[in-house]
Amino acid sequence: MPKALKNCIYIALIVLQLGLVVFSETGFYHAFSPSVLLLIAAAYSMAKLLGQLTNLETKHKYIKPIIPTLFAFMLILTWESIVQGYAISPILMPAPSNIFHALISNIPMLWADFKQTYLKAVLAGYIIGCLSGFLVAQWAVRNKVLQDALMPLGNFMSAIPIVGIAPIMVMWFGFDWQSKAAVIVIMTFFPMFINTLTGLQSTDALHKDLMHTYAAKKSQIFFKNQLPHALPFIFNALKLNSALALIGAIVAEFFGTPIVGMGFRISTEVGRMNMDLVWATIVVAAIAGSLSYGALALLEKSLLFWHPSYREGKNS
Repeated sequence: MPKALKNCIYIALIVLQLGLVVFSETGFYHAFSPSVLLLIAAAYSMAKLLGQLTNLETKHKYIKPIIPTLFAFMLILTWESIVQGYAISPILMPAPSNIFHALISNIPMLWADFKQTYLKAVLAGYIIGCLSGFLVAQWAVRNKVLQDALMPLGNFMSAIPIVGIAPIMVMWFGFDWQSKAAVIVIMTFFPMFINTLTGLQSTDALHKDLMHTYAAKKSQIFFKNQLPHALPFIFNALKLNSALALIGAIVAEFFGTPIVGMGFRISTEVGRMNMDLVWATIVVAAIAGSLSYGALALLEKSLLFWHPSYREGKNS
Protein backbone atom coordinates (compact mmCIF):
# COMPACT_ATOMS: atom_id res chain seq x y z
CA MET A 1 0.00 0.00 0.00
CA PRO A 2 1.41 3.43 -0.93
CA LYS A 3 2.68 5.51 1.97
CA ALA A 4 0.41 8.46 1.09
CA LEU A 5 -2.68 6.22 1.21
CA LYS A 6 -1.63 4.83 4.60
CA ASN A 7 -1.26 8.34 5.95
CA CYS A 8 -4.70 9.27 4.66
CA ILE A 9 -6.16 6.25 6.46
CA TYR A 10 -4.33 7.19 9.66
CA ILE A 11 -5.69 10.75 9.52
CA ALA A 12 -9.20 9.50 8.72
CA LEU A 13 -9.20 7.22 11.79
CA ILE A 14 -8.15 10.11 14.04
CA VAL A 15 -10.84 12.37 12.55
CA LEU A 16 -13.46 9.64 13.01
CA GLN A 17 -12.53 9.28 16.67
CA LEU A 18 -12.76 13.05 17.11
CA GLY A 19 -16.16 13.06 15.45
CA LEU A 20 -17.36 10.21 17.68
CA VAL A 21 -16.44 12.19 20.78
CA VAL A 22 -17.95 15.45 19.55
CA PHE A 23 -21.27 14.18 18.18
CA SER A 24 -22.05 11.17 20.37
CA GLU A 25 -23.95 11.27 23.63
CA THR A 26 -22.24 10.60 26.94
CA GLY A 27 -21.73 6.89 27.65
CA PHE A 28 -21.35 5.82 24.03
CA TYR A 29 -18.86 3.09 24.98
CA HIS A 30 -21.48 1.56 27.25
CA ALA A 31 -24.01 1.70 24.41
CA PHE A 32 -21.66 0.10 21.87
CA SER A 33 -18.50 -1.24 23.48
CA PRO A 34 -16.71 -2.34 20.22
CA SER A 35 -16.39 1.36 19.32
CA VAL A 36 -13.44 1.51 21.73
CA LEU A 37 -11.49 -0.23 18.96
CA LEU A 38 -11.67 3.03 17.01
CA LEU A 39 -9.85 4.79 19.85
CA ILE A 40 -7.13 2.14 19.79
CA ALA A 41 -6.84 2.46 16.02
CA ALA A 42 -6.64 6.26 16.29
CA ALA A 43 -3.89 6.03 18.90
CA TYR A 44 -1.99 3.58 16.71
CA SER A 45 -2.42 5.91 13.73
CA MET A 46 -1.09 8.88 15.67
CA ALA A 47 1.91 6.83 16.79
CA LYS A 48 2.68 5.96 13.17
CA LEU A 49 2.37 9.59 12.05
CA LEU A 50 4.58 10.81 14.89
CA GLY A 51 7.17 8.19 13.95
CA GLN A 52 7.30 9.54 10.41
CA LEU A 53 7.57 13.14 11.63
CA THR A 54 10.41 12.18 13.97
CA ASN A 55 12.39 10.85 11.02
CA LEU A 56 11.93 14.20 9.23
CA GLU A 57 12.81 16.28 12.31
CA THR A 58 16.48 16.69 11.37
CA LYS A 59 15.63 17.93 7.86
CA HIS A 60 12.85 20.40 8.74
CA LYS A 61 13.12 22.47 11.92
CA TYR A 62 9.44 23.47 11.88
CA ILE A 63 8.46 19.83 12.50
CA LYS A 64 10.03 19.76 15.98
CA PRO A 65 7.25 21.73 17.75
CA ILE A 66 4.56 19.85 15.81
CA ILE A 67 5.48 16.51 17.40
CA PRO A 68 4.67 17.42 21.05
CA THR A 69 1.59 19.34 19.87
CA LEU A 70 0.15 16.29 18.10
CA PHE A 71 1.07 14.05 21.02
CA ALA A 72 -0.73 16.39 23.43
CA PHE A 73 -3.74 16.48 21.10
CA MET A 74 -3.93 12.67 21.07
CA LEU A 75 -3.54 12.54 24.84
CA ILE A 76 -6.40 15.00 25.33
CA LEU A 77 -8.55 13.18 22.76
CA THR A 78 -7.98 9.88 24.58
CA TRP A 79 -8.79 11.49 27.92
CA GLU A 80 -11.98 13.06 26.55
CA SER A 81 -12.99 9.81 24.85
CA ILE A 82 -12.62 7.70 28.00
CA VAL A 83 -14.38 10.19 30.29
CA GLN A 84 -17.26 10.83 27.89
CA GLY A 85 -17.48 7.30 26.52
CA TYR A 86 -17.70 5.61 29.92
CA ALA A 87 -19.62 8.49 31.58
CA ILE A 88 -17.04 8.87 34.35
CA SER A 89 -18.14 11.14 37.17
CA PRO A 90 -16.67 14.67 36.88
CA ILE A 91 -15.78 14.46 40.57
CA LEU A 92 -13.37 11.61 39.80
CA MET A 93 -12.07 12.91 36.49
CA PRO A 94 -13.51 15.91 34.62
CA ALA A 95 -13.27 15.93 30.85
CA PRO A 96 -10.78 18.31 29.19
CA SER A 97 -13.71 20.15 27.57
CA ASN A 98 -15.20 20.88 31.01
CA ILE A 99 -11.82 22.01 32.33
CA PHE A 100 -11.43 24.35 29.35
CA HIS A 101 -14.92 25.74 29.94
CA ALA A 102 -14.13 26.35 33.62
CA LEU A 103 -10.88 28.04 32.63
CA ILE A 104 -12.57 30.41 30.18
CA SER A 105 -15.51 31.13 32.48
CA ASN A 106 -13.33 32.07 35.47
CA ILE A 107 -10.55 34.07 33.87
CA PRO A 108 -10.87 37.12 36.20
CA MET A 109 -10.74 34.94 39.33
CA LEU A 110 -7.89 32.80 38.02
CA TRP A 111 -5.97 35.92 37.03
CA ALA A 112 -6.34 37.29 40.58
CA ASP A 113 -5.09 33.95 41.95
CA PHE A 114 -2.17 34.03 39.53
CA LYS A 115 -1.18 37.55 40.58
CA GLN A 116 -1.33 36.65 44.27
CA THR A 117 0.60 33.39 44.01
CA TYR A 118 3.00 33.91 41.12
CA LEU A 119 3.54 37.62 40.57
CA LYS A 120 3.83 38.35 44.29
CA ALA A 121 4.96 35.30 46.27
CA VAL A 122 6.79 33.23 43.65
CA LEU A 123 8.75 36.01 41.99
CA ALA A 124 9.74 37.68 45.27
CA GLY A 125 10.80 34.44 46.94
CA TYR A 126 12.53 33.14 43.82
CA ILE A 127 14.60 36.28 43.28
CA ILE A 128 15.58 36.64 46.94
CA GLY A 129 16.37 32.92 47.37
CA CYS A 130 18.41 32.55 44.18
CA LEU A 131 20.26 35.84 44.60
CA SER A 132 21.16 35.19 48.24
CA GLY A 133 22.29 31.63 47.40
CA PHE A 134 24.51 32.98 44.62
CA LEU A 135 26.07 35.69 46.81
CA VAL A 136 26.72 33.35 49.74
CA ALA A 137 28.30 30.78 47.39
CA GLN A 138 30.61 33.48 46.02
CA TRP A 139 31.66 34.23 49.58
CA ALA A 140 31.95 30.56 50.58
CA VAL A 141 34.23 29.64 47.68
CA ARG A 142 36.93 31.72 49.40
CA ASN A 143 36.05 30.60 52.93
CA LYS A 144 36.52 26.91 53.77
CA VAL A 145 34.90 27.32 57.20
CA LEU A 146 31.71 28.66 55.63
CA GLN A 147 31.65 25.78 53.13
CA ASP A 148 31.99 23.15 55.86
CA ALA A 149 29.28 24.87 57.91
CA LEU A 150 26.67 25.37 55.19
CA MET A 151 26.97 22.16 53.16
CA PRO A 152 25.62 19.85 55.94
CA LEU A 153 22.98 22.46 56.73
CA GLY A 154 21.87 22.38 53.10
CA ASN A 155 21.40 18.60 53.23
CA PHE A 156 19.48 18.98 56.48
CA MET A 157 17.16 21.69 55.12
CA SER A 158 16.45 19.74 51.94
CA ALA A 159 15.10 16.89 54.09
CA ILE A 160 12.53 19.13 55.84
CA PRO A 161 9.11 18.84 54.14
CA ILE A 162 7.27 21.95 52.99
CA VAL A 163 4.31 21.09 55.20
CA GLY A 164 6.60 21.49 58.20
CA ILE A 165 7.98 24.88 57.17
CA ALA A 166 4.84 26.54 55.80
CA PRO A 167 2.81 26.81 59.06
CA ILE A 168 5.81 28.31 60.87
CA MET A 169 6.34 30.91 58.15
CA VAL A 170 2.64 31.81 58.26
CA MET A 171 2.92 32.40 62.02
CA TRP A 172 6.06 34.52 61.57
CA PHE A 173 5.15 36.59 58.50
CA GLY A 174 1.35 36.55 58.42
CA PHE A 175 -1.23 35.20 55.99
CA ASP A 176 -0.34 37.32 52.97
CA TRP A 177 2.20 36.58 50.24
CA GLN A 178 5.21 37.41 52.45
CA SER A 179 4.97 34.08 54.32
CA LYS A 180 4.83 32.17 51.02
CA ALA A 181 7.84 34.10 49.74
CA ALA A 182 9.71 33.12 52.92
CA VAL A 183 8.96 29.44 52.26
CA ILE A 184 10.25 29.83 48.70
CA VAL A 185 13.45 31.51 49.91
CA ILE A 186 14.17 28.52 52.15
CA MET A 187 13.44 26.08 49.32
CA THR A 188 15.52 27.85 46.67
CA PHE A 189 18.50 29.10 48.66
CA PHE A 190 20.39 25.83 49.09
CA PRO A 191 19.96 24.45 45.55
CA MET A 192 21.37 27.70 44.23
CA PHE A 193 24.13 27.79 46.86
CA ILE A 194 25.29 24.20 46.23
CA ASN A 195 25.18 24.46 42.43
CA THR A 196 26.92 27.83 42.33
CA LEU A 197 29.60 26.68 44.75
CA THR A 198 30.21 23.56 42.68
CA GLY A 199 30.42 25.62 39.51
CA LEU A 200 32.82 28.17 40.98
CA GLN A 201 35.06 25.34 42.15
CA SER A 202 35.01 23.63 38.73
CA THR A 203 37.71 25.80 37.15
CA ASP A 204 40.78 23.77 36.24
CA ALA A 205 44.31 24.46 37.39
CA LEU A 206 45.45 25.58 33.93
CA HIS A 207 43.01 28.49 33.86
CA LYS A 208 43.91 29.46 37.42
CA ASP A 209 47.60 29.53 36.58
CA LEU A 210 46.92 31.57 33.45
CA MET A 211 44.98 34.20 35.41
CA HIS A 212 47.77 34.26 37.99
CA THR A 213 50.35 34.74 35.24
CA TYR A 214 48.41 37.76 33.95
CA ALA A 215 48.28 39.17 37.52
CA ALA A 216 44.49 39.31 37.27
CA LYS A 217 42.49 40.98 40.01
CA LYS A 218 39.94 39.04 42.05
CA SER A 219 37.07 40.64 40.12
CA GLN A 220 38.70 39.71 36.81
CA ILE A 221 39.26 36.13 37.95
CA PHE A 222 35.61 35.90 38.96
CA PHE A 223 34.04 37.38 35.83
CA LYS A 224 36.44 35.95 33.24
CA ASN A 225 37.19 32.55 34.74
CA GLN A 226 34.99 31.35 37.58
CA LEU A 227 31.60 32.73 36.50
CA PRO A 228 31.69 31.35 32.92
CA HIS A 229 32.51 27.89 34.28
CA ALA A 230 29.75 28.20 36.89
CA LEU A 231 26.99 29.37 34.51
CA PRO A 232 25.81 25.85 33.52
CA PHE A 233 25.50 24.94 37.20
CA ILE A 234 23.73 28.22 37.97
CA PHE A 235 21.19 27.68 35.21
CA ASN A 236 20.55 24.16 36.46
CA ALA A 237 19.69 25.66 39.85
CA LEU A 238 17.54 28.40 38.29
CA LYS A 239 15.49 25.88 36.31
CA LEU A 240 15.13 23.56 39.29
CA ASN A 241 14.11 26.44 41.55
CA SER A 242 11.52 27.70 39.06
CA ALA A 243 9.52 24.53 39.70
CA LEU A 244 10.26 24.39 43.43
CA ALA A 245 9.14 27.98 43.93
CA LEU A 246 5.72 27.43 42.37
CA ILE A 247 5.16 24.18 44.25
CA GLY A 248 6.23 25.78 47.51
CA ALA A 249 3.92 28.77 47.10
CA ILE A 250 0.87 26.63 46.28
CA VAL A 251 1.46 24.21 49.15
CA ALA A 252 2.14 27.07 51.59
CA GLU A 253 -1.22 28.62 50.72
CA PHE A 254 -2.95 25.53 52.09
CA PHE A 255 -1.94 26.65 55.60
CA GLY A 256 -3.30 30.18 55.55
CA THR A 257 -3.79 32.87 52.94
CA PRO A 258 -6.17 35.68 51.99
CA ILE A 259 -9.19 34.55 50.01
CA VAL A 260 -7.15 34.52 46.82
CA GLY A 261 -4.31 32.43 45.42
CA MET A 262 -3.89 29.20 43.47
CA GLY A 263 -3.33 27.07 46.56
CA PHE A 264 -6.33 28.62 48.26
CA ARG A 265 -8.46 28.01 45.15
CA ILE A 266 -7.46 24.35 44.91
CA SER A 267 -8.11 23.59 48.59
CA THR A 268 -11.42 25.50 48.61
CA GLU A 269 -12.84 24.06 45.40
CA VAL A 270 -11.87 20.51 46.36
CA GLY A 271 -14.04 20.93 49.45
CA ARG A 272 -16.90 22.06 47.20
CA MET A 273 -16.32 19.15 44.80
CA ASN A 274 -15.86 21.68 42.00
CA MET A 275 -13.17 19.64 40.29
CA ASP A 276 -13.45 21.46 36.95
CA LEU A 277 -12.14 24.64 38.58
CA VAL A 278 -9.51 22.70 40.53
CA TRP A 279 -8.11 21.28 37.29
CA ALA A 280 -8.36 24.69 35.61
CA THR A 281 -6.19 26.14 38.40
CA ILE A 282 -3.73 23.29 37.94
CA VAL A 283 -3.58 24.08 34.22
CA VAL A 284 -2.78 27.74 34.99
CA ALA A 285 -0.02 26.66 37.37
CA ALA A 286 1.38 24.21 34.81
CA ILE A 287 1.40 26.87 32.08
CA ALA A 288 3.13 29.37 34.38
CA GLY A 289 5.76 26.83 35.40
CA SER A 290 6.37 25.70 31.82
CA LEU A 291 6.76 29.27 30.55
CA SER A 292 9.19 30.08 33.36
CA TYR A 293 11.28 27.00 32.64
CA GLY A 294 11.17 27.66 28.89
CA ALA A 295 12.28 31.29 29.31
CA LEU A 296 15.22 30.19 31.45
CA ALA A 297 16.15 27.51 28.92
CA LEU A 298 16.15 30.08 26.09
CA LEU A 299 18.24 32.48 28.17
CA GLU A 300 20.67 29.66 28.95
CA LYS A 301 20.97 28.77 25.29
CA SER A 302 21.66 32.39 24.30
CA LEU A 303 24.33 32.87 27.00
CA LEU A 304 25.98 29.45 26.80
CA PHE A 305 26.23 29.07 23.02
CA TRP A 306 29.97 28.60 23.54
CA HIS A 307 29.54 25.69 25.94
CA PRO A 308 30.63 22.24 24.63
CA SER A 309 27.21 20.70 25.28
CA TYR A 310 25.53 23.20 22.92
CA ARG A 311 28.27 23.03 20.30
CA GLU A 312 28.15 19.24 20.25
CA GLY A 313 24.37 19.25 19.98
CA LYS A 314 24.53 21.69 17.08
CA ASN A 315 27.23 19.76 15.26
CA SER A 316 25.38 16.45 15.65
